[in-house]
Amino acid sequence: MGIQGSYRAIRVDVAGMSQVVEDIRAGELDGVNVTMPYKGVAAALVDDLTSDARRARSVNTIVRHPDGTLVGHSTDVTALRRLWPAEVSGPALVLGAGGAAAAACLAAGERGLYVSARRPEAVTHLRHQLEMDLVRVPWGSAVVGATVINATPVGRAGDALEARIVELADAVIDLAYGDEETTTIGAARKLGLAAVDGLEVLVAQAADSFRLWTGREAPVGVMVNALRNPSRETPTAPNQS
Repeated sequence: MGIQGSYRAIRVDVAGMSQVVEDIRAGELDGVNVTMPYKGVAAALVDDLTSDARRARSVNTIVRHPDGTLVGHSTDVTALRRLWPAEVSGPALVLGAGGAAAAACLAAGERGLYVSARRPEAVTHLRHQLEMDLVRVPWGSAVVGATVINATPVGRAGDALEARIVELADAVIDLAYGDEETTTIGAARKLGLAAVDGLEVLVAQAADSFRLWTGREAPVGVMVNALRNPSRETPTAPNQS
């Protein structure tokens, strides 16, 4: 897109995360994405938070404003809102109770909200954290007509969710991703359900981060191609150098 810059991965511990934030303050970096397990740490290190990031207590994108203020965003939430299947209107069933699950709950908004996790106390903690009216359902239980958001690693390594969870759903969003299609997405597509896989969510998160840093719309098609075909040379976006 004609932007002079680079994007690179930095492996850190907690002390390293603090140093990265100081590097942003010093102008050595313009911004960063943050992955687990440091999204909560990032939320505590920035100067200000968007409302979504504050409620989720999770930051995956840090932006340095011209006045030097560091603002933490959660593009986990904004990406899920945009990708939510428009053709379904039923409740949401969120699987998991961690940071990704918090983002999914916020994206679900005013829909009927059910949360299932292996540790019931984690759901209680999530309810208090988000101050949302969510209903806990036992792990492995289904909710008829729900949009199921899998915010756990289940399905990534060939294991599978309880079959009824997908069979009784109207749509599935799977945040887990890998080189192969997850069992959850595979089952949803066989049933003809609306399905959003983890790679789609990853690109949507990245596109929102790109927009926050540059003020320009991201070349999503180029990004998707690079992600799904990593061995091929990434083409230049149309009409761009």
